[in-house]
Amino acid sequence: MQALFVNQLTTLDFSYLCPTRGLVGETWLVDVVLGGELDQQGMVFDFGHVKKQVKALLDSLSDHRLLVPLNAEATSITHNKDQLIVSFKSRHGVITCSAPAQAVLLVDAEAITPELITPFLEDAIQQELPDNVTRVELRLYPEEIGGAYYHYSHGLKKHDGDCQRIAHGHRSQIRVFVDEQRDQALEAWWAAKWRDIYVATKEDLKDSFTDNNLDHYRFSYTAKQGYFELSLPSAHCYIIDTDSTVELLASHIAHSLAERKPGKTIRVVAFEGLNKGAIAMHSEPSTD
Repeated sequence: MQALFVNQLTTLDFSYLCPTRGLVGETWLVDVVLGGELDQQGMVFDFGHVKKQVKALLDSLSDHRLLVPLNAEATSITHNKDQLIVSFKSRHGVITCSAPAQAVLLVDAEAITPELITPFLEDAIQQELPDNVTRVELRLYPEEIGGAYYHYSHGLKKHDGDCQRIAHGHRSQIRVFVDEQRDQALEAWWAAKWRDIYVATKEDLKDSFTDNNLDHYRFSYTAKQGYFELSLPSAHCYIIDTDSTVELLASHIAHSLAERKPGKTIRVVAFEGLNKGAIAMHSEPSTD
C-alpha cells in the first residue's frame, strides 16, 4: 500500500462549546495522509484533487461553524423547522444558539478536541473518496505562537459567505508596537482581556436577562443564510459600536491602547486565525 501526504492542507476557523471555558473561538491546521492502492495514473489520489476535494470537504464540515459535543451532559438539542437550537450549560453560565443547521456541527463526542473530532472527520472524508483510497489520516493542531494570543468568537451579518454565522471564531496572535517598539506587556494585557471572548456589534444586542443569578446578553440578526440568535453570559462578551471585521477590530484595539499611552503612536497587527489579519495605527494627543 502506498500513501501520499499534504501538510497544512487547510485551516479550520470555528467556535466550539466547552463546559469549562464556554464559547471558544479556535483555529486548527490540518495535515492529511491518504493511503491505498495506485490507480491507473500511478497515484493514490491526484494532489490537485486533494487540494480541492478533501479541502472542500473539511471546510464544509467544520470551517466557520459552531461545533457542539453531542454526548456532553451539558448539551441539549431541539429543532424548530429549519432552525437548530442548542442549549449548553458551561461553568460560566448557559449558552443558547439558534441558527440554520448548516451553521452548526453536532459531533458524536463528549468534548471538542483534536483527538475526538479527528475520527469523525476521517470517516466523513473516507466515504467521499474513490475505492482505491483505503485509509484517511488527519492531524489537527493549533499554530505554535510564541507571543500573546486570544480566542474570540463573532459573527458578520453583512458577509456574503460563512462569516455571517453568529458563532464562529479564531485563535489569533496580536502584536503591539509603541512608537515602533514592540510592547509585549500590552500584547499580553489585551490577550487576557479577550480570553475566550465573544465580540459583538452593539446594534445586534436585543436584550439582557438574568439566569441563575448571572447576567446574560442576547444577540440576534437575520443574514442571507437565515436567522441567527445567541445568548451567553455578559461577562464573556465584549461589545463594540461597529461590525467585527478584523480591520475594524485592529482599529478598535489601536484606539483603545492609544488611550493608555497618550502622546505615543500605537500600531496593532491583529491576526484573524493563521497568517492573515489587519494593521491599524492610532495615537492620542499628549495631556502635557
